[in-house]
Amino acid sequence: MANLLYRLGRFSYQRRRLVAAVWAALLVLLGVGALTLGGKTTNTFSIPGTESQRALDALKQELPAASGASSTVVVKAPDGKTLTDPAVKAAVGATVAKVAKVPEVIAAVDPFTSKAISQDGTTGLISVQFDKPADQLSKESTEAYDGLSKLSSGDLRVVPGGDVVGGVPEVGATEVLGVAVAAVVLVITFGSLVAAGMTLLTALLGVLAGMAGLFLVTAVTDVSSTAPILALMLGLAVGIDYSLFISSRHRSQLAEGMDPEESVARATATAGSAVLFAGATVVIALAGLSVVGVPFLTAMGFAAAATVLTAVLVALTLLPALLGFVGKRVLPRKLRKTAVAAPTEGFGFRWGRLVTRFRVPIVALGIIGLGVLSIPTKDMQLALPDGASAAAGTNKRVAYDLTAAAFGPGANGPLVVVVKSNNAATSGAVAEQILAKTQGLKDVVAAQPAGASSDGSTRLLQVIPSSGPASEETADLVKNLRAAIHPLANGDTSISVTGNTAVGVDVSNKLSDALPIYLLVVIGLSFLLLLLAFRSLLVPLKATLGFVLTIGATFGITVAVFQLGWGASLLGVDSPGPLVSFLPIIMMGVLFGLAMDYEVFIVSRVREEFVHGKHATEATIEGLGHGARVVTAAALIMASVFAGFIMVHDPIIKAIGFGLTIGVLIDAFVVRMTLVPAVLSLLGDRAWWFPKWLDRITPKVDIEGETLRVEKPAEKELVSID
Repeated sequence: MANLLYRLGRFSYQRRRLVAAVWAALLVLLGVGALTLGGKTTNTFSIPGTESQRALDALKQELPAASGASSTVVVKAPDGKTLTDPAVKAAVGATVAKVAKVPEVIAAVDPFTSKAISQDGTTGLISVQFDKPADQLSKESTEAYDGLSKLSSGDLRVVPGGDVVGGVPEVGATEVLGVAVAAVVLVITFGSLVAAGMTLLTALLGVLAGMAGLFLVTAVTDVSSTAPILALMLGLAVGIDYSLFISSRHRSQLAEGMDPEESVARATATAGSAVLFAGATVVIALAGLSVVGVPFLTAMGFAAAATVLTAVLVALTLLPALLGFVGKRVLPRKLRKTAVAAPTEGFGFRWGRLVTRFRVPIVALGIIGLGVLSIPTKDMQLALPDGASAAAGTNKRVAYDLTAAAFGPGANGPLVVVVKSNNAATSGAVAEQILAKTQGLKDVVAAQPAGASSDGSTRLLQVIPSSGPASEETADLVKNLRAAIHPLANGDTSISVTGNTAVGVDVSNKLSDALPIYLLVVIGLSFLLLLLAFRSLLVPLKATLGFVLTIGATFGITVAVFQLGWGASLLGVDSPGPLVSFLPIIMMGVLFGLAMDYEVFIVSRVREEFVHGKHATEATIEGLGHGARVVTAAALIMASVFAGFIMVHDPIIKAIGFGLTIGVLIDAFVVRMTLVPAVLSLLGDRAWWFPKWLDRITPKVDIEGETLRVEKPAEKELVSID
């Protein structure tokens, strides 16, 4: 691997104009394609094969109108009046007429007809039916529907609600702050504006290429609205870090007097090998989301993986080319004319000596501390987001709160029971039995007919829970409702429970069941990759156990803040609740890759020092000493970029940004830079034990660049046992 990357780095340096031109042309082509052919993202969450999804798919054939998006517009009378007051009632009628004229709306039913009026008569719901699912509605339709709030007047307050409003989360100035912090960290790390600017430039170019490709893909397949934000978040972070790793090695070699061309080639071979390996772990972990079997999650994983892959390619090709253009200007001015910089020992060496000296108490304290932080994880609840989790002041949130106050939280997410039979009589009889059984279930406020096909063979029933769509009580109701009514089905009659709330419950259950499987896949993958890289059994075991500690503590803190509400107001979370269903899996995939980044960059240097004759503890101190500065900068950059997304109003993005920020800081500073060297020091030479039979069949990837050394000192024979 090292020799191949050495040649790639030298080629990119020598043919830098060609490489830069190719990347420029590729970026232009992707940008034009995204602007002209790109479609739009979707907010729809579904899992083919679940009961709720099968019912929705069947409705598209039996009752096409019922398969379209349905929503409600909340109307509220002024203080001291009711909806039946003449002026208010006239305003309601005018509002219904306006709603009916929204593009792609096929029906708008006033609250007097549907009897959707609160007991005090002050609040009503206008039922709105669209002819297409929410993710297929045009921008003109969604904007017109969201704009209905402008109809509010002194006689009536109008608030459009439901899944049609909300839109795609946008990136604003708050996320740019994360990039600004990253720039400051780079300037401090490099001591050179040229080096810092070039690192940021390559990262931004990689992100632009990856994002353009992602939006181009939306023309042929559905992509979740969260996917571009995740891809941007991760692409920026790893793009900066991968460029940082290679640039840092190149600068160190230049400062030692190495020729620039040779330095670029060797930096690409050594640090580039680590970048390629680390990037591969991130890509595989994200692409591995496909094993969960959830289409939107698979698309999200592949989108983020493609952006990371682009960042790796940019770091290995475009960066060496740009380093060729700037020459020795990547060094601070005082070092450009100095032949060899005097070696100095920084904080990393002092920290390494402290950690290895007090290794036993540090390991004990680290494990206990992270274990305590993991405790809230046992209370984790998962659900898809609803109006209660929308940003305060938005139409979606206001409509949810008004509906919950007037009709109860369950009115925001009614369940739909679909009864399909061979004839209308059988279908009607079964529907009556279902209504009778439903009335006796706990947590049911009301159950009523909600429509039928033209021949009466397919009937819809609406069941309104007393709890909100994302609550555990509603999830239990879906389970109990199915258990109560499924026995009524027979060979001629099918019964299904569906609706947005039921879909959300099915999605959450599917993802909860998949979480342990995915964790095992990630842990198994990390073990195999590290075994391949370090030719050791205990090092991969230690790394994967450290990853488990990171994940446990990260989940615990995230649950404490976003679900239990500890300090939630400080982050702008005014309504704590269940975590979004796919957050744990996304965080595991991303943090796994980042954890392996830091593991590779620190432990590869430790192994290099060990095999060249140094004692295990001394090698650990040397490895940490040389890698601490770069890993510290990388972690701060990652954390600052992720933290920028905490300021986004969208609760999903806010929680992901927070979780990744906490996870990066814990893994880099507590696990990789503290627990890892302490454990390596405890294990001593045994850390590098590798059975001879396994050594013979394991490919040698050479991420340390050993084959590039002209003069090799006598290597220590590793402890091998058959």
